[in-house]
Amino acid sequence: MKPDVVICLPARYQSTRLPGKPLLEIAGKPLIIWALESASKIDAKQMVVATDDERIAELVELSGYQAVMTSTEHLTGTDRIAEVARMLSWSDETIVVNYQGDEPLTPTANIQQLISALIDNPQAAIATLYQEITQYEYLINPNNVKLVTDDNDYALYFSRAAIPYSRECSDRRQLEKGIDYKHHIGLYAYRAKFLKDFSKLTPSKLEKSESLEQLRAMSCGYKIIAKQAKEPMPHGIDTPEDIVNFQNHL
Repeated sequence: MKPDVVICLPARYQSTRLPGKPLLEIAGKPLIIWALESASKIDAKQMVVATDDERIAELVELSGYQAVMTSTEHLTGTDRIAEVARMLSWSDETIVVNYQGDEPLTPTANIQQLISALIDNPQAAIATLYQEITQYEYLINPNNVKLVTDDNDYALYFSRAAIPYSRECSDRRQLEKGIDYKHHIGLYAYRAKFLKDFSKLTPSKLEKSESLEQLRAMSCGYKIIAKQAKEPMPHGIDTPEDIVNFQNHL
């Protein structure tokens, strides 16, 4: 029997570049509602917004969706979702999709791919996606997280550095050497059992060094299955320019 699937959208009010981002109106509709409408296309038992702000919770509830108030102390979206997993008593086998509230154009096929990856790989606690890197400037930008995987698509490491390192050449010719460079997409699906355990884990030295929460899980031996995304991922909404691009897309 297939496990239940639930969708959780973490939505905090504070944002360095766009304060109050979930509430920003774009083409007459708040961003978080755009995301909820997009996430609604996925067949799931439950969909909930996890927020630390009453204004966001009120808007979500008034729009006919479910919201859960969470702590203001969470450092990551995974920690926030972990609190919801405990509060709503999701069974250990439940698959929890972390749907980014600022990425309303996320292809449904990619979310389905995440869910299938976790169902098909029982040893994995987490499923995530990546895209091929084809531009050198993208490869060396520390804001773009890279990963390496084994022959069975399990993640070996995530880094802001260009990995794997090419000993033969360290310049832009790296992309011409046939090395597969993978850009990590911040989409996740988790088993609820993992989420309940994750919040009890102490941030590892690797997580602190790279500022990447998935390294906390890997440092404790949890396996992450990583698949190449079926469809290109559009850019999320982080800047005023992103808002304009989203409006143009609409």
